[in-house]
Amino acid sequence: MGNALRFLCCGKPSADSESLGPHGVSATTVGVSALAHDLFNFQITSQVPEGLSRHVVSSKKAQANWYKKLLAAWREAKPPPKTQEEASRLVIQTLEGHQKGDVEGLLAFYGLPLLLPPTPVELETEVSYSLPEGIKFELQTLPVYARAVGDGDGMTVYVSTADPRESSSVPSDVQIAAIERSEARAVGNKAVAKALHDKIVEAGYRVIYFQNEEILARKYRIRLRGIDAPECEMPYGQEAKEELTKIVEGKCLRILVYGEDQFDRLVGDVYCNDIFVQEVMLKKGMAWHFAKYDKRPELAKWEKAARAKRIGLWADPNPQMPWEWRKERGGGR
Repeated sequence: MGNALRFLCCGKPSADSESLGPHGVSATTVGVSALAHDLFNFQITSQVPEGLSRHVVSSKKAQANWYKKLLAAWREAKPPPKTQEEASRLVIQTLEGHQKGDVEGLLAFYGLPLLLPPTPVELETEVSYSLPEGIKFELQTLPVYARAVGDGDGMTVYVSTADPRESSSVPSDVQIAAIERSEARAVGNKAVAKALHDKIVEAGYRVIYFQNEEILARKYRIRLRGIDAPECEMPYGQEAKEELTKIVEGKCLRILVYGEDQFDRLVGDVYCNDIFVQEVMLKKGMAWHFAKYDKRPELAKWEKAARAKRIGLWADPNPQMPWEWRKERGGGR
């Protein structure tokens, strides 16, 4: 692929899934975000989404041609579409001249509104694409490495700067450093490449290798919302860390972010291949329901079921609560 730095996005949302998370919405992305991630997934795999053929009449080969055109149009859009109306206009304009049934089917596949071609007069108000109540934004991560899992309820993840949410906020000096680092490595200048690497990392980014490509990615520290796992030094702390690692290692994650904690970590619900990670950790007895900060009844139900089966940390008749353990040691992680 050469030494040029390419910005890719990882993730494979499926518009067909109907599994629901505890926030009451589909565990896969819909609308603008789904289209964006399917386009970037097409860039990586050259595959169109599963299930699209049920909505359109043309062949898979024709569908791939649409996605090539849409990917080019999305890249050229400054800024990229952020509302459902903007995404619909991009699809309609890009696929102008294609069969009407195909265009309408593609819009329906992503839940995008069927609009007339844009006119010179813009409406003063538009309905913006929004996430469910309480969610600030979502992340689609690159594969998670085992060493990035800190304990049973925290990890570090990286998000490609090709992601629409990230692309407009990458500092120019980081972009330049990434390109110059790639060039320095190509000519064997290890000292310069190392200095540029350190500069990128200090800014909160990293160049990651994925599918034989160099991807500039942004670093995020994540705290799993609604659960509290034993600290690594506590009984079952290592088991909890290993269980979380087993779930997420090598996987691209979808994270619905609700806010930040006192340690500047993003607090969110984590999905791995449509599996709600907190649910697995609670059902396997690898975490407590953190009821002080999250009142969702399903979390309490999953903890209660693990208690009843005496699995994981509940094999101990009187396990110590991690928040009490931290309090005894000064409150820090």
